[in-house]
Amino acid sequence: MKKLLVLALIALGGLLVWRKVQADRAELDLWTEATGSDN
Repeated sequence: MKKLLVLALIALGGLLVWRKVQADRAELDLWTEATGSDN
């Protein structure tokens, strides 16, 4: 039971990190598009 709980916590942490990375990437893309000099 303890192993299952640890595995669930690791999976949740990985999901949160993945979502943070995706959000940062999307924000960077928007920033690049907004400030790009290739109009």
